[in-house]
Amino acid sequence: MISPSSQDFDLRSEIKNLSLILIGILSAGMGLKGFLLSSHFIDGGVTGVSMLLTHLFGIPLSLLILLLNLPFIFMGFRYVGKLFAIKSAMAIVGLSLCIVFVTYPDFTADKMLTAIFGGVFIGLGIGLAMRGGAVLDGTEVAAVLVSKLYPLMKVSDVILLLNIIIFLTAALFLGTDVALYSILTYFAASKMIDFLLHGIEQYTGVTIISRLSEDIRVAITEKLGRGVTIYQGKRGYGKRGDNLEIDIIFTVVTRLEIPALRKEVKLIDPDAFLIQQSIDDTDGGMVKRRSLH
Repeated sequence: MISPSSQDFDLRSEIKNLSLILIGILSAGMGLKGFLLSSHFIDGGVTGVSMLLTHLFGIPLSLLILLLNLPFIFMGFRYVGKLFAIKSAMAIVGLSLCIVFVTYPDFTADKMLTAIFGGVFIGLGIGLAMRGGAVLDGTEVAAVLVSKLYPLMKVSDVILLLNIIIFLTAALFLGTDVALYSILTYFAASKMIDFLLHGIEQYTGVTIISRLSEDIRVAITEKLGRGVTIYQGKRGYGKRGDNLEIDIIFTVVTRLEIPALRKEVKLIDPDAFLIQQSIDDTDGGMVKRRSLH
């Protein structure tokens, strides 16, 4: 039985997700109508294909975005889940309606500003929608499925290949300048999506192996104000190996805190072994630096 508090939490969570999707729709609409369409610039993915066909054949963009994304909604329903498919369908229909009914001013005639900020607003919209559990562009769904069918191809490789085809086609039919500005739009959108999905702060996981692990743990928790996780391990190196037990420390810090962490560790044990790995985002735990006062 689900408790009332759990139901309230789920309701608040879904309201938040729908709000993110709505804001994402309005932002993507601004990028399209307020910047890109008047200059005939395009984006990557299904949205880019829709914009290219609109410029070439005059087919309404709202209709193309809806029709071209339909197969990917069905794929999402089959391979990702029913809720994802419903949210994505609502988001894509919402974007189509936004393009038809919401009026945006044409913000600038400068091509460079148009390319950059058009991409920023589209990326912001796609990123917010994905934060809300939906997509405004079915390219990611297609890329994931292709990578599953062909394991040697990564998702990023599939997306890159699709966009190369799109921008080469744009160069052929719309001109080289338009294609180059469109590539700039795509990069601006990609960076904004990464920024939203991977968190504002870039975190780094650091694994520390040292015979003075307790001293290092104290330094990290008391001097740097960070939490740590301790693993039980065994040292193993050399021809005969070394099975002495040792505590392994794992902590998460921001990029700006890495120099201070390395300094503290090396002061305690110059021979300590450190391993760094990028972390896109974190949730829960003591990630934020606690006050030491």
